[in-house]
This record gives sequence, C-alpha cells and structure tokens, in this order.
Amino acid sequence: MNRPLIAIPARFSARTSALRYAAEVNARALVEAVWRAGGEPASIHPADTDVAARLARFDGVLLPGGGDLAPYRYGQEETHARVYDVDETQDGFDLQVAHSALESGTPLLAICRGLQVVNVAVGGTLEQDMGGPEREHRHLVHPVRLEPGSLVAGAARAEKADVSCYHHQRVDRLGAGLEITSRAGDGTIEALELPGGRGWFVAVQWHPEDTAAEDPRQQGLFDALVRAAARCGAMP
Repeated sequence: MNRPLIAIPARFSARTSALRYAAEVNARALVEAVWRAGGEPASIHPADTDVAARLARFDGVLLPGGGDLAPYRYGQEETHARVYDVDETQDGFDLQVAHSALESGTPLLAICRGLQVVNVAVGGTLEQDMGGPEREHRHLVHPVRLEPGSLVAGAARAEKADVSCYHHQRVDRLGAGLEITSRAGDGTIEALELPGGRGWFVAVQWHPEDTAAEDPRQQGLFDALVRAAARCGAMP
C-alpha cells in the first residue's frame, strides 16, 4: 500500500552540517513523526509560483514552524525589534500554501509559525512580541486544555496535554471563520480549527514533533493528518 504523500514546505538554512552551501531543510523529528504515522514526507521548494498546481499531487500538507512573518503581511507598518528571520519568499509561499490547502480541502496540519500563517491568510493578525523573555513561550512545556469534541482533542484522544512550545508571537485578532479549540493558562491561543471547512484542518501553536516519539497524544496529530490524507488520496 502506498503511503499518503505529505507536502512539507522547506525552510531556508544558512548553515547545515555536512553540506558546503546554504540549504533547504525540515526538522528530522517532524519528518519522522509523519513517517511513523504512515505518511511519505516530502519537502517542497518554496518557490512562489503555481502553488495550487504543485500541491494538487499531494494527499496532505504540513505547514511547519520557522521564523516570523513580515508584519506588513497582517497590516502593521511598524516592526518590533524582536521580529526575526523574516523571508519574503518563505512568507509568500507559505501563505499561498495555506490558501490553496484550505480552498481545495487538502488535509492540513499547521504547527507554530504554520498556525500564524493560516491565521494571517484568512485575515487575522499577530501580536509581534508577547512581552519579552519573561512572557514568551520559548523552551517551555506547559499544560493546555483541548476543547471536547474538537478535531485536536479527537486526534490526541485527550482533553488535556502537556505541550512543548517555542514562540515569542501569538494570535491577536482571529482570522475569518476560525475557531479556538485550545488555550494556555495565560490566554494564548494554542489550537485553531475551521468549522465547515472543506477538509480536515488543525493548527497548533506548540511543536508536537518535539515529544511525539514518547507522547501518543502528540503523535496522534500526525496520525490524524495521515489518516485524513489517505481518505483524500483514495477519492476519485
């Protein structure tokens, strides 16, 4: 049986072990989580052309973490001093990937930056910085509550989870049609879904790949994506 093909936009890297040049990469933990779920992970080049056509050959999409979106992308003229690793090509590509997956109904799991990309893609905004090191969620594991009956709770098979976070930004204004299905204790939006959307979609602000090898609740998110992708791929 063929593994469902999962597109994962690559991230630009200036330094990569064993390579002589700058590289396009994805985190090994992320790729391995998709593989464990039964998917075939495929990194795709962030070229901002024919995105919908390129995605049409895939059964599912995973929007991974990464640097910050340019604030002008969500209507803010000023850029906070702690905004980092903005890349115009990456931003444009990721936003088109989000639009295309949501419009086509291709199963989509969005992680950390990926959640923020989807929120911006449907008209939402971001808080550029959560208030300095004492307030940000970097190198932090904290509990979240998962909304009963939500897709994220169904994927995790739980209504509570400890999640691994690494971010200094968060959702400010919610994008059109999105529903909050998890929050942290400080009010940070931790999961989003799109009721009535054309396909399976879950976005989480945390990094499930960090602990997926040991925590079935986190691995369950990748399992759910691949199951949805298998159903999508089986459709005529």
